[in-house]
Amino acid sequence: MTSQKTFSLVESYVNKIPAFPVTVSKVINICDDENASPADLNKVISLDPVLTGKILKLINSAYFGLSPKIVSLARAIIMLGMNTVKNLVLSTAIMSSLGNRTNFKALNMNAFWRHSIGVGILSKLIAKERQISQSKLEEYFIAGLLHDIGKIPLNSKLTDKYEMAIDTSEREYRPLYLSEISALEMDHTQSGRLIAEKWKLGPEITDTVTYHRATENYRGEQKDILYTVNLANYFANISDIGFSGDPYPEDVVPNVFESLFERSNIALDFLENITDEVNLEIEKAQIFLQIAE
Repeated sequence: MTSQKTFSLVESYVNKIPAFPVTVSKVINICDDENASPADLNKVISLDPVLTGKILKLINSAYFGLSPKIVSLARAIIMLGMNTVKNLVLSTAIMSSLGNRTNFKALNMNAFWRHSIGVGILSKLIAKERQISQSKLEEYFIAGLLHDIGKIPLNSKLTDKYEMAIDTSEREYRPLYLSEISALEMDHTQSGRLIAEKWKLGPEITDTVTYHRATENYRGEQKDILYTVNLANYFANISDIGFSGDPYPEDVVPNVFESLFERSNIALDFLENITDEVNLEIEKAQIFLQIAE
């Protein structure tokens, strides 16, 4: 059970996080409107020169690998699709709010974001291997990228206890969330849910943030993204891709493998064979950190 003191500290931190800029909120609303068009999205983003510059920089980065260079926002939206542009806007806004060094004390910022980007890349590659629609792939990346955002308030506001939780996990070879509960009476999925609800991040991200360490308790409609991030997170942790404080995660439950790949050996063979590709894609995706600064 979460202690009231811990919950109040984390809730206070979350409440002080600035709301999304008006442009970002408008972008989300437009993309959630079935009747909206790329022209509607272009009109809103083009009125914000800073956001326009960030989007064009992302689109022309090695992460997307497009050629020739895209100089028109309208063309970028058409090429990538409204949903992908929405996810780019959303991820840069979140990382700008939470990604700075002042929020990282117990955990190393660069190692944390490398892990997060790695989980996003792995999630996207797993989805691609399973032939998920191209238009949906960035949703998997963003869900993976943001799955651990709940660690940031614990890292920032409860630093000493969080360091204790991380040390206990490493010393006793136990999953981090169990050490979080022992040291703080709260784990990162609970604090992550507060952030996701404050920003109304939608069920794909909110459910992933809340249930990525407890898929067996999930009864919602986002199982595919959730299970994908769960598997990607496990592989990233045991493969030392970055560091999120959790080198000894719980094993992936069988129904995750069965849902995604039918058999666990197929999934593990695939993951083991793409390690070099993951590291290459992580380097390309570092642009997200640069954009967020």
